Amino acid sequence: MDKFDRPREIIEFCLKPLNLPTSSEEYKEVYRRLEHVIKTYQLMIIKEKMPVAVDFSKMKTITINEAAHGDDG
Repeated sequence: MDKFDRPREIIEFCLKPLNLPTSSEEYKEVYRRLEHVIKTYQLMIIKEKMPVAVDFSKMKTITINEAAHGDDG
């Protein structure tokens, strides 16, 4: 299992399967939201002194069908 400590590493790992251009507005917005969530979560963990490990390699792959969710394109 790879260990990701920094929000950037976690976010890039999660966004990689989507193959979004890193300069796109969509990528930047998702990155901003994930960064906020992860940093907030990390602060709560530190405050409660509760170490947490997430093994992303065990997660199932999902396919996103943008057209089924109102693709604006």
